[in-house]
Formats: sequence, C-alpha cells, structure tokens
Amino acid sequence: MEGPNLTTVTEFILLGITDRPELQAPLFLLFLVIYLTSLLGNLGMIILTQVDPGLQTPMYFFLRHLAVTDLGYSTAVGPKMLVNFVADQNTISYYGCATQMAFFLFFIVSEFFILSAMSYDRYVAICHPLLYTTIMLQKVCHILVVIPYLYCTFVSLLVTIRIFTSSFCDQNVISHFYCDSLPLLSLICSDIQEIELIILILASFDLISSLLIILLSYLLILTAILRMKSAEGRRRAFSTCGSHLTVVTVFYGTLIFMYVQPKSSHSSNTDKVTSIFYTLIIPMLNPLIYSLRNKDITKQKHMEKLNHTGMTQVTEFIILGITDNPHLQGPLFGIFLIIYLVTVMANLSMVTLTLLDAKLHNPMYFFLRHLSITDLGYSTVIGPKMMVSFVVHKNTISYRGCATQLAFFEIFIITELFILSAMAYDRYVAICKPLVYTGIMADKVCRGLVIVPYLYSTFVSLLLTVKLFTLSFCGSNIIRYFYCDCLPLITMLCSDTHELELIILVFSGCNLLSSLLIVLISYLFILVAIVRMNSTEGRYKAFSTCSSHLTVVVLFYGTLLFIYLQPKSSHAFDVDKMASVFYTLVIPMLNPLIYSLRNREVKDALKRTLTHRFTIPT
Repeated sequence: MEGPNLTTVTEFILLGITDRPELQAPLFLLFLVIYLTSLLGNLGMIILTQVDPGLQTPMYFFLRHLAVTDLGYSTAVGPKMLVNFVADQNTISYYGCATQMAFFLFFIVSEFFILSAMSYDRYVAICHPLLYTTIMLQKVCHILVVIPYLYCTFVSLLVTIRIFTSSFCDQNVISHFYCDSLPLLSLICSDIQEIELIILILASFDLISSLLIILLSYLLILTAILRMKSAEGRRRAFSTCGSHLTVVTVFYGTLIFMYVQPKSSHSSNTDKVTSIFYTLIIPMLNPLIYSLRNKDITKQKHMEKLNHTGMTQVTEFIILGITDNPHLQGPLFGIFLIIYLVTVMANLSMVTLTLLDAKLHNPMYFFLRHLSITDLGYSTVIGPKMMVSFVVHKNTISYRGCATQLAFFEIFIITELFILSAMAYDRYVAICKPLVYTGIMADKVCRGLVIVPYLYSTFVSLLLTVKLFTLSFCGSNIIRYFYCDCLPLITMLCSDTHELELIILVFSGCNLLSSLLIVLISYLFILVAIVRMNSTEGRYKAFSTCSSHLTVVVLFYGTLLFIYLQPKSSHAFDVDKMASVFYTLVIPMLNPLIYSLRNREVKDALKRTLTHRFTIPT
C-alpha cells in the first residue's frame, strides 16, 4: 500500500514566545537575567552543598541533586530559547530537537522523584529523629537518586524514540519555544493514539506516584507535629519543611495544569506561558527559596549565640570614612564637595535638557536621561553622608539608616548596569538596522527596557538588604568604610556568612555578566557592521555615536569588576575605598560631562535652551 506523499524533515522552526518585534528586546533581557540567575544560583547551591562540611547531610544531598535537575532542564531549554530573540529564523536540527526533548524529559521527570525523596527524608527526620542517621544512610540516599535517574533515562528514551520514529508531515513549524512532546504530536501524520496513550500513562504514573509519596509523608509529618506539646518544637519542625512544601506546590501545580488536561483543552499561548514558568522561573526560584527559608533556623541559632555570649544588639554604626588623618580632612572635604555639586548640577541639567529639548526626544536620550537619574541617585545616597565624616568628630548612622542607604544604593547601581546594556542595544539597532529603528525602538519598548531593570533591582536590593540585616552583628559597630556597603558589613556579622556571600556572588555575577554580555554582543554586531561600510565618513559617524557610551562602559564596568568579582580574602579595604570613591562620586560626575563634551547634539541643545531662556524679548 502506498503511503501519503511525505517529505523527510531535517530541521524544525521554533516560533518562540512571540513574533512581536517590540517585545523581543525586553523579553531577551528579562529571560537572560532569569537564566543566568538560575545558572549561578543552582551552581552555587551545588558547590556550597559539596564543599561545606556543615551541609553534608541527607537533606542537602537531595537539595544538591534538585539543583542539578533544575540546572539540567533549564539549560536544555533556556539558551536555545534566547537565540530566538536575536535570530531571524530560529531553526533546530532534527537530531538536535530529539536531543533537547530527551534531556528535558530526563531532568524534569527526575525532579519528581528527587522531590519525593526529599519529603521522605523530612518524614524520617521529624517522625523518627532517633533513627534518622540509621535509616538515611549514605547508601540509601544514593539509591534514592540513582533509581530515579535510571528510570528517567528509560522514560526519556522511550518517548523520544517513539515520537521521532514516527512520520512527520511536510509542516516543520513548532508552535512553541522548545521541542516538547505536545506540539510535536500535532506535526505527525501517522496515527498518534498509541504515543498519546504512552505519554498519558507515564505522565500520570510519574505525577501520581511521586505526589502520593509526598502526600503520605506530609500526612505523617502533620500528625507528628500536632502531637508535639511544645509550640516552639512545632514551629521548628514545620520550618524545616517550609522550603520543600513551597517548591512542591509551585512545581506540581504548574505541571498538573500543563499536562493533566485533555488535548482539546490545550491553548498554545497558555501552554507557552506555563512552560516559561516551570522551565525557567522555577529553576531560578528553587535555590532562592531554600536559601531564604532556611534563615529561620539560622537566625534562631544566632540569637542563642548572642544570649550565651552576652552580646548587645547593634542600634547604630560608626562610619570611619575615607581617612582619619586630620590634615587631610579639610582638603578632601573641599574636593568632594566640588565633585558632588558638579555631579548634581550636570546630571540635573542632562535630565532637564533631554526633557525640554524636542530634538532630544528619541530613544538614545531617553536612556541617557535615566542614566543621569541613576548617577544622581547613588551619588546622592553616598555623597552627603560621606562629607559629614570630614566635619564631625564621630560620624554615626542609625541601624535603619544604614539599611536604607544600602538598599537605595543597590537599586540605583544595579539599574545602571542594565540601563547601559539597553543603551548598547539601542546603538546596535540604530547602526545595524537603521531602516526599522523607529519600529523596533518604540516608546513602549524603551519604557519596558527601563521599567524591568528598576523592578528587578528593587527585588535584588530588598533581598540582599533584608537578608543582611536580619543576621546578628557582633559587639563592634565600626564600619571601616565611608558608607554602608555589603562587603564591610559582612565582616561584622557573628553568624556564618557563607550563604549570604553566595547570594551576593550569584547576583553580582549575574548582574555584571548578563548586562556586560548584552553590551559585548551589541558592540560585536556594531563592529561587524562598521567594518562592512564602504564609506570612511560613514564608519567615522557610526563609531562617533558609540564613543561616549563605550567610554562610560569601560570606566563603570572596569571599576565594578575590580571591586566585586574578587574573593573575600583578596579584599583590601584601602584599595576598595579608592575604587569605591571613583565609581560612587567620580563616575557620576564624568558621565554627563562625557556625553555633553563628545556629543554635538547635546551641546547644540544646551545652546538653544540657554538662548531661549535668557534672550530678552523686545
């Protein structure tokens, strides 16, 4: 019997999340930050649970494997998804698609049984505490992860081989952002009832069996907690399960909504949004949930330590400032007062000028205005308080004042990273795609490229500040710095700072690397475009539009990389002080000067504004 006229599919086209050009840049930036946070967070969790002697317990053994699975399936999907935002046509080879689906299924199914093993571990710890070390032997823990890995390999290969040995029609467009079984089934010409049945049976078994273990474990845990006479004992027992319960609820809720519904109920757009949540958001949240939720136990240990050692609660800090040499106080005060006043006047002028002058109402100057706002923001958070140290005998700052200063400083400094990357992307579009510049860089896109960084930096700032200031400080309240920064504050903590240092390393690494990567990729494309230009004048004009931004980027990123991306043991406070003075006060002064001196449009706009304001009508 002759079959239908089929062509051999050699590659697939992934439609991605959206085909709207104005959303490409904001979504690329957003998902790049999410993926890098997930990558660094899970790698950090794996390394921390591997090297820290205090975390060599079954609970953290399973947590390490949870981080491995999170890292696995987010990496199987994330990088390829990000390519869709910068490629004209996002294709994936036939075997590449099969490989992506196989690895995704392997890691996602493994996570089911890792979570159920973690619930069993919590059941033994709470219901059988005296037998915990006997039951949860290292051999048992290894078996509880090896068996799921072997089973998941079988499931992954079975489903993948079954789908990719079927006959595909000549249609090769996948209405999704990765190779998932559901959208692939719609491309198969042959009968898919058998494959759908296999997927339904395996998906149901994986969900129900693992969820049943979790529910039974927590039913027994709840019974044990209710029998406890001590309220403190109940609270502590429940707190050890809080992180796991949060992860389970989010993970299973999303997957049940996604997969345990009939084919007729599936909506492509709804599935995409749900898939984004469990393929990228959940792997980012899991290490954060575990690090944040564990603070209850850590805080309790630290409070007990304070009570036993008779330490007092810190209510204020003493900021030593830049120098204690009395001969330098006067000259330094004069220098930094001039620097700060120039910073305020220059950045306020840039904000005002880009608002008032109609010829500066374009994306480039929109971002420049927000660069001036962030420069003005973090220099004002630091500058006035720093100058007080030169004229008072004892420069103190309240506990809450210190936390507030740190929070606002982090908001503005992190926002500036992504404003600079948005400016690089703007220059890339202007030089490489000039004909569609106004279409791509619409007002909505520009606003999105600044609102998302402001929201993200607020989240990071609050996370780090709350985490730092809920820990216990020792008796000494002297900050060997000229403002409340996280690095000198960490040295004053009595408690273990490994977790906090890991969080800071993850976020600072993510923020620096993701924003710098956008800048480097943008300028790589710009350089290629400039080299291809035939006209020397054209190359000169194209490069001149980027020179101011390049100067600012080199100064800003160079200083931050020097300060933050070095191990704690390498920090020298005097060197850090000088570098911090440079990027907290000097760079905010230089940025508007660089843009005004090297930019003819700004100088012309300034002349027009001054002429208009000071010309006396006759």
